[in-house]
Amino acid sequence: MPDLKKYDRILDALHQLLEDQTLQNISVSDIAKKAGIGKGSIYYYFPSKEAILDALIERNYEKPLKTAKSLAGQTEISPFTRMAMILQACRNSSDAFLSQDNTVTANAQESAFLHQKYMNHLIAELKPSLTEIIRQGIAAGEIHFEYPAALAEIVLIVLAVKLNNTFLSATAEDSEDTIRGLVALLERGTGVPEGALNYLTLPAADS
Repeated sequence: MPDLKKYDRILDALHQLLEDQTLQNISVSDIAKKAGIGKGSIYYYFPSKEAILDALIERNYEKPLKTAKSLAGQTEISPFTRMAMILQACRNSSDAFLSQDNTVTANAQESAFLHQKYMNHLIAELKPSLTEIIRQGIAAGEIHFEYPAALAEIVLIVLAVKLNNTFLSATAEDSEDTIRGLVALLERGTGVPEGALNYLTLPAADS
């Protein structure tokens, strides 16, 4: 049975090494040394350095994403409320990532690579839950839209790119304007009552 403490030590080691080194210059041997375990033990848990990075990203955002996934089955809650909570989870995850960005190398190319991996993970994890909630709203006649999966993906891409502020640098005010615009488009395009998604425009809560 895998040793979860050793698993976390490996992730912690990579996280610490990223504070002052580029990912390209970090080897599996470096990670093993930092974690205080043998190099062979690394491969018991992970097939590659890239797999360790993926696991680190997944661990960093596990809590808000787990909460978001659970909402798809809570049909007693209005789909509008659950949609807003899913989108808020996206904001919280983004805030969590940016708060740790000072541990990432200043190398612009690598920083962009890490942000892209984060966004891919966030969108892939949240899309099924958001899609299911939109489908439930459509089935109940509360949301009017023909392509729930496409809508979920569009919303998550806009939020992930804008909130990460990596590809399109913007002030906090500009980002909030984008969020308000997205909420307005969602309300008008899906028949969601005006104000139902205002939760998304509130300051992000702790995840």
